[in-house]
Amino acid sequence: TRLVSDWSSDVCSSDLVSRHWEPGEVILRNLDAMAVVKLNVLHLHLTDDQGFRIESLTHPELQAKGSDGTYFTQGQMRSIIAYAAARGIRVVPEFDIPGHATSWVVSHPELASMPGPYGIERHWGIFDPVLDPTKEETYALLRDLLGEMSALFPDSFIHIGGDENNGVQWGANPRIQAFIRDRGLGDNGGLHTYFNGRIEEILAKGGKRIVGWDEILHPGLPKTSVIDSWRGAGTLATAAELGYDGILANGYYINLTYPASEHYLVDPVPASSTLTDAQRAHILGGEATMWGEWASPETIDSVIWPRAAAIAERLWSPQGVRDVADMYRRLGIVSDRLDESGALHRRNRDLMLRHLVGENLDVPGVAALRTFLDLLEPVKGYSRGSLQIWANQLVPLTGIADAAQPESSLSREFSESAQLIVFGAGGIDRSLAAPALARLAVWRAAAQEVAGTLGPGYPALREAIPGAQALARACDIGSQALRSLKSGTPISGEARASFLAALGAPAEPNLSATELPIILPVRLLVAAAALQEERPRLSDADWRERITSAASAVPPAPAR
Repeated sequence: TRLVSDWSSDVCSSDLVSRHWEPGEVILRNLDAMAVVKLNVLHLHLTDDQGFRIESLTHPELQAKGSDGTYFTQGQMRSIIAYAAARGIRVVPEFDIPGHATSWVVSHPELASMPGPYGIERHWGIFDPVLDPTKEETYALLRDLLGEMSALFPDSFIHIGGDENNGVQWGANPRIQAFIRDRGLGDNGGLHTYFNGRIEEILAKGGKRIVGWDEILHPGLPKTSVIDSWRGAGTLATAAELGYDGILANGYYINLTYPASEHYLVDPVPASSTLTDAQRAHILGGEATMWGEWASPETIDSVIWPRAAAIAERLWSPQGVRDVADMYRRLGIVSDRLDESGALHRRNRDLMLRHLVGENLDVPGVAALRTFLDLLEPVKGYSRGSLQIWANQLVPLTGIADAAQPESSLSREFSESAQLIVFGAGGIDRSLAAPALARLAVWRAAAQEVAGTLGPGYPALREAIPGAQALARACDIGSQALRSLKSGTPISGEARASFLAALGAPAEPNLSATELPIILPVRLLVAAAALQEERPRLSDADWRERITSAASAVPPAPAR
């Protein structure tokens, strides 16, 4: 195997505790799970706009006013560090500065770049508060805080964040702009580099090296700094060419709920890389990043595991290991081992169901609800915030999207079956249509029960009704397409257009923030059912291109 570097890989990074508080038991059980898959660095993001989550003895006002009372004492953190070390895992803390600093300036508004007062931020995003790099008082506070944190954390790295400073406060402050001009710093980027240089001096006295997100990469940044690239392998390569060590976060954001396959095919040094051997030596590894906007102690394990195990394998494996099907075969086995280690990615399923139907897990219809949830996935990327605009740090995460798994194995298996039917070697494999039809019949019945019986009876399930209706509709359409493929009788062009239109976005707002992955393979089946007479005339490659294009077409909605 190939160990990417002595940093290796890193899970539970980039906000396990700051945006939504996660208590110590969450950290400990995930350390056990990390040990199962040889993830050997815990990058623990301890401060952000939504919370200051570590006890300071030199400045207790930081956690007193910036945490809502939820933070780690230094004694608790020593226990976590020791627990991690016993499992071969290092703990790298992050104190996000100068931006993402709202929780700092709640107690120290005089150190912000514009006047306060400030309050803990309850929403997610990029906010204006940023520390003032022109004030010596800023460095006095940071000298105290980082000094005691350097003594608390034995690792040689300390992450200083450095990301997403929008420059609003620096640009609006005439005194700060005058400082930039007088010092010949050029612009806000130069001021940021000046700030990082001051922080580097503070940390170097404690024997620590700076790690920062890739926004810290400006001319003049000390070469001892490490670039943590959340914006892509290109930034990481640029840093390596300039002589900076770096790690890759981009492509490994497990909180965005992309499938394991997508993460598995990302490499810190892609095959297309033109870096020299000396430059490649600066790539220290990668990290599986778990931001906590949409994770609670009840759901966080299911967001991390087992998909993070695929990232662990990527970072420990040769670049040429890319068999996705075999990865999924083994991922199920690893999921069993993670369950045995104490991870709750499976065991909390009933707990999430109780949020939806109370203690009524044995009533008729709950089995159908389990099936329905097994076919759902949360929306991908950053879409959930735009769909559930009422959500914030104080809103419980107990909805349909929280009960669904980031990756539906049932949907993936159905998609694989559809691929085998449509793109069978030498022609359409009609023999596989019957088992696929049986599966859709079961799912259709479950969807109808959720939409017609269970959903209307439980307030927490009402947001599930449109999705259940969409699932029943997709099963109906998929069944018609499969019967067509089984019999060899094409569906009409009008039916194809009607089916694809019906499989489009629902008219209702997607308040549940979930999606149905089986929609895509059903679209594939529809296209193949309509065009199956063309198959004998086309090569395998041309047939694949023809069907893929036809399945992705969006017919106009029918007139009303």
